[in-house]
Amino acid sequence: MSLAPRAVLVHRTTEYEELLARHGTHGQAAFFLSARGRSVEEVRERHERVHRALAEVAGAVPLSWRQTRVERADLDRFLFGPEDVVVVVGQDGLVANAAKYLSGQPVIGIDADPGRNAGVLVRHRAAQARRLLPYAAGAGAAVDELTMVEAVTDDAQRLLALNEIYVGPPGHQTARYTLGFDGPKVPPKPNPKPNPKPKPTKERKHGQEQEQQESEPQASSGVLVGTGTGATGWLRSLWEQRSSALTLPAPADARLAWFVREAWPSPTTGTSRVEGLLDAGQGLRLTVESDRLVAFGDGVESDALHLTWGQTVRLAAADARLRLVG
Repeated sequence: MSLAPRAVLVHRTTEYEELLARHGTHGQAAFFLSARGRSVEEVRERHERVHRALAEVAGAVPLSWRQTRVERADLDRFLFGPEDVVVVVGQDGLVANAAKYLSGQPVIGIDADPGRNAGVLVRHRAAQARRLLPYAAGAGAAVDELTMVEAVTDDAQRLLALNEIYVGPPGHQTARYTLGFDGPKVPPKPNPKPNPKPKPTKERKHGQEQEQQESEPQASSGVLVGTGTGATGWLRSLWEQRSSALTLPAPADARLAWFVREAWPSPTTGTSRVEGLLDAGQGLRLTVESDRLVAFGDGVESDALHLTWGQTVRLAAADARLRLVG
C-alpha cells in the first residue's frame, strides 16, 4: 500500500528570531538596532511576511496528505522520502541548501518576500501553492532538471552542491595543490607559451581510451567549480571581475565552469590554467599539497570535506539533478 504524498516545508530562522534569541526581548532587540541606526520594525515585518507565507502554504496542503516542517539547520538530519513534495519557503539560497539532501523529489520554490529575492529558484508565490502541490505530485508535472556539481575524494567522501563547490584554505592562508584534468576530452591549454610542455599522453583505462593532461602545481586562494545555476552568484562575480571571455553555462546545461582565485606565479607554481569549462564526463582533479584544505558547497562551511597532504578530490557534474517545478 503506497503512502499518501507528504509536503515537506523547508524554511529558515528569520533575522527577527535570531535577534530575539540573542537579546531576549523585542525591546532589547529594538534598543540594540536603534543604537546602530536601524529599526527593528522592518526586520519584524519581514519576519511576519515569511510566517504568513508559511501559514498559507501549510493551509494549501491537501487534507489527504501528510505534512511536516524542517528548519535549514536540521536538513542534514532530516530523512526525505520518495513520496515527498518539497516546498521551500524563503530565498533562492534556501533551495540550494536543500538540494544536496534530495534524491529526485520535486521542489517548489516559494518566494516569501517578493522584491528582495532574484526569484531564480523561488519562482512562485504562496497563493499558488494550492494548485502547485497536487500538480507537482502528479506523473506529468513539468520540471526543470538543474545540473549539480559533486566533489569526490580518493577515500570516497562525497559532497553535492547546486551552485558551486569551493576548494581552498579554511582561513586566509595560501592553498597549494596540483591541478589536473581527466575525461574523454581534456580542455585545451589556453595561450600556449613559446616553450610548450609535453603533449598529453593517452592511456587505456577500463577498455576505453582516456586522455590525461599534464598537471600544474598552483598556489592560490582556492578553486571554484560551479553550475549554470551558480553562474548567477559567486561564479558570476569572478567572471565579471576578470572580464572573462567564457560563456557561462545555463542552469540545465551539463557543463560546469571553474575559476582559480588569485593564482600566484613562482618558480614552482604556474598560472597557465585559471579558468575554463568542463563538458559532460570531464573532471577537475586537485591533489592537496597543504596541511589542510576544505571543500564545501553553496557557502555552507559547516558541512565540509576536510582534505590533507596527498589527498585527491575530483570535481565534476553529478548524476543527481534538482527537479524544480517551473
